[in-house]
Amino acid sequence: MNLKKKEIETLLEQWNHAWENYDFDKMMAFYHDDIYFENWTGAYIKGIEALRKSWKPWFDNHGNFKFIEEETFIDEDLQKALYRWVLKWPSMESGFKGKPETRKGVDVIHFKDGKIIKKLTYSKTTIEIDDKRISLGC
Repeated sequence: MNLKKKEIETLLEQWNHAWENYDFDKMMAFYHDDIYFENWTGAYIKGIEALRKSWKPWFDNHGNFKFIEEETFIDEDLQKALYRWVLKWPSMESGFKGKPETRKGVDVIHFKDGKIIKKLTYSKTTIEIDDKRISLGC
C-alpha cells in the first residue's frame, strides 16, 4: 500500500505529535514490524520489538525532550521523506549534564505498507549549550 503525499504529511504530523506528548505506544504504532533504525552514532536496530526494548528506557528516563520540525521533503513515488529537526533536551554530555542542549539533525524515512520501515538518523557533530557550540569529539 503506497501512501499519497498528503497521507505521508498527516502520518508525520501525528508521529511528531506522539513524540511531543511522550506517548510511547502511539509513537511506536507508526513503525513497521520490520523497522530498521540507525541512530546518529551508526548503531542500528532491526525489528519492532528490538526498537521498543531499546527506546522504552530512553523515553522513561530522558523526559523533557522536544523534537522541532524544521522542514520536511516528501517523495511520494519513492515513499520516502527527509525530516530535518532540532532536538532540545537536558544534555547528557560530560561536564554539561542537565543543561539545556540543542542538537540538529535529519531523518531519512522510508515507508512500506503505510508505516515507517526505515529511519536513518544523521546529526551535526556540534551541539549548543549555554550559547556555545561544543564539538562532540569528532
